[in-house]
Amino acid sequence: MTKKSAPSDSKQVPGPQTRQERKNQYLISELAEEFGITARSIRYYEKQGLISPGRSNGNYRIFTRKDRARLRLILRGKRFGYSLEQIREMIGYWNAEPEESQQIRKSLNYGDKKLAELRTRIKELQQLENDLLSVKQKLLTRLESLENSQHKKQKGETK
Repeated sequence: MTKKSAPSDSKQVPGPQTRQERKNQYLISELAEEFGITARSIRYYEKQGLISPGRSNGNYRIFTRKDRARLRLILRGKRFGYSLEQIREMIGYWNAEPEESQQIRKSLNYGDKKLAELRTRIKELQQLENDLLSVKQKLLTRLESLENSQHKKQKGETK
């Protein structure tokens, strides 16, 4: 059986065995555990070009502090409801990053759009709350009316 070698375009990194020896390098399982996601998700982000880990001599993915920071930004962007394409534009492409000012403008633009969506959603939820409170008040009034008429009816039967 022959050992499978890493693709020629990947960076080769020596693969120390202990976490202590690796200091600022992380295995996929360590990042998955730290961020509460699956290794499969991390591999997907790699496939999408959002992160680019090196490879150990044993062909294991070795992530740097930069990869870890980018993964944190990806997950934050997803939590805020951004698509992977929007996240890619905000944090820059791995091999061809735009100017920082361009990235900041894109991030601000996406942030403004997201805020507008949230404000619209908040207004919709406030209207829903008002509608529910109105219906609740009508139901309480009707219930009170029914209970009063039943109480009067029962009083009339006992006389």
